[in-house]
Amino acid sequence: MKHAGPEALDRLEGLLSALREIPSLREKSRGTFYRGSRAFLHFHEDPDGLFADVRLNSDFERMDVSDATGQAGLLRLVRTALREAGARPQAQR
Repeated sequence: MKHAGPEALDRLEGLLSALREIPSLREKSRGTFYRGSRAFLHFHEDPDGLFADVRLNSDFERMDVSDATGQAGLLRLVRTALREAGARPQAQR
């Protein structure tokens, strides 16, 4: 499964915009988000659809974000995980 290219990320632009609004996340490159110095979220594409890999614990978990339902679920999960982790806005470097 390859990392999502520009066209796939274009299809996720609404989701990317929402993720950019979360203060504790930093978009290191388009579609690749970090929390502090650690990779937190990135996207893949394959013939089955679009997928997000999100680090909820020590490992990444894969979620289908091919449709609005999956994208909304990812946003809820990310917000909940960061809130539970006591996430604070990171200083810009």
